[in-house]
Amino acid sequence: MSVHPVVAEVTARIAARSAAGRSAYLDKLAAAHTEGPVRRDLACSNFAHGFAGITGGDKEALRALRRPNLAIVSAYNDMLSAHQPMHEYPAWIKDAARAQGGVAQFAGGVPAMCDGITQGRAGMELSLFSRDVIAMATGIALSHDMFDATVLLGVCDKIVPGLLIGALSFGHLPAILIPAGPMASGLPNKEKARVRQLFAEGKATRENLLEAEAASYHSPGTCTFYGTANSNQLVVEVMGLHLPGASFVPPGTKLRRALTEEAARRAVEISRGDEYTPIGRVVDEKAVVNGVIALLATGGSTNHTMHLVAIASAAGIELSWDDFADLSSVVPLLARVYPNGSADINHFQAAGGVQFLVSTLLDAGLLHEDVHTVAGFGLNRYRQEPVLIEGALTWRNGPDHSLDTDVLRPVSDPFAADGGLRMLSGNLGRAVIKVSAVQPEHRVVEAPARVFTSQEDFSAAFKAGELDRDVVVVVRQQGPQANGMPELHKLTPGLGVLMDRGFNVALVTDGRMSGASGKVPAAIQVTPEAAVGGPLARVRDGDVLRVDAETGTLEALVDPAELAARDLVDFPPDAQAWSGTGRELFGALRRAVGPADRGASVFGPIAASHFAGQLNQEVSR
Repeated sequence: MSVHPVVAEVTARIAARSAAGRSAYLDKLAAAHTEGPVRRDLACSNFAHGFAGITGGDKEALRALRRPNLAIVSAYNDMLSAHQPMHEYPAWIKDAARAQGGVAQFAGGVPAMCDGITQGRAGMELSLFSRDVIAMATGIALSHDMFDATVLLGVCDKIVPGLLIGALSFGHLPAILIPAGPMASGLPNKEKARVRQLFAEGKATRENLLEAEAASYHSPGTCTFYGTANSNQLVVEVMGLHLPGASFVPPGTKLRRALTEEAARRAVEISRGDEYTPIGRVVDEKAVVNGVIALLATGGSTNHTMHLVAIASAAGIELSWDDFADLSSVVPLLARVYPNGSADINHFQAAGGVQFLVSTLLDAGLLHEDVHTVAGFGLNRYRQEPVLIEGALTWRNGPDHSLDTDVLRPVSDPFAADGGLRMLSGNLGRAVIKVSAVQPEHRVVEAPARVFTSQEDFSAAFKAGELDRDVVVVVRQQGPQANGMPELHKLTPGLGVLMDRGFNVALVTDGRMSGASGKVPAAIQVTPEAAVGGPLARVRDGDVLRVDAETGTLEALVDPAELAARDLVDFPPDAQAWSGTGRELFGALRRAVGPADRGASVFGPIAASHFAGQLNQEVSR
């Protein structure tokens, strides 16, 4: 089937917009590629350092330049449940690479923080910046000119985007992402949310709350709700960067190990010869559009409105929020996974998972099939699911129908006609709103504003009963340059309670809400942010704001002349307040970071121009 005309048009305009940058990127790839191991050009002293720590046959193979060498770059640590299973992976990968005629070395580790632990804490203000630190750490790991391909071990929120951005800086190297899989289903998500709201109202104890949380997050593996971590896995699989069906196989299973070993073998295969498949060729305009479509069709994390922009930029491709919006208008919502439904990611997998999703989208012309992937050319390969037959890994055709239409549906019978991700604009700037979990009657809110600059101030007002009314809660000074753009999930229970009490409620913020955005309409990632003099810095308590997801507007219903004449409150933000918990170490990133709609990245010309502007402000002061 031919590609849907809107998908084709958006892809074409991305390619046209990106022509110069993409061409320069591909020229860089061509210049970096060599026919044979790049380490042969190292001076003898340099080269000797590269294999000094190896023993046995691998050492001789590297020294003799006979075998491809895989770089293992890992986010393993045993604090994060999603990454804990990876402690066994390097040994498996080395054995599998050796059997395939290659060698593997552990090239480097990257930091991996958990947003679930840092939610509402000072450490959360480092979360978004950790993505770019991971990218830089990946670059350091690959900088030794010892490697012919890489395997990237990571799962969670900023980790997969960071690994990808770093790997794309070495885009001439093939790269395969290797996940760990989700933990077993625990306490149902609706019950967890119910206990959280009860605690917010003072109707449940801390012991009740901890018991519910521990029953939800209870074992090694990825958290099972459809937040950024699981959105990462689904999106990169549809982009062709996982082996088919690898995303949601549980840890601790024979199939999980077999897929990990096969990824190592496949990385050796695509490192040279006719199957040479550099990551910079896999991540092209069509793959980026496929990733956006997969996100939209499943109601995935709003964080990817920044991460996919930054990933694309690392490959010389310019992706915009308007591209997301235009694709969302024609991509139907096909999945209901918490917070967009009651099911978790294991239920999604059981209903047909990525394989059925890819099949129905391909059949409807909503994905590009003619793309490079780590499994070979063509996305049809991703209709197949992995299985073990007498202990041997093979692939078979995935289901041709959903096994649970309450969780996963075909394009012919969607949950909604569009992807549920929309862009808002108006005199308060631009923002993202995710409406896939918002009931239609709550998608337009017009009410007086109550302005805060922290989650703690909101919580205090909520507990004091000051918000028991129709209200648009504004939480500003939460953008990248203000405080690193933390996720604001401490707001969620209180806002949910206000909605359940019958009030018209919305949130407007220059911060993030991510994959756990739920039933409350939230205009997030507002840009320009208050910290750079954006219009949010002019909003006052009592101003009537309109958040309209139907028409795509975000407005302060204030006389334009009056709004423009107002002083900017809390501008610039207090730099001295941003210290402690390591935050002072990230001051340079905070000054350099670009706007949310350009990926909130410290890399590239947008970030550089922001940094120059910041320096000029400091000089003038």
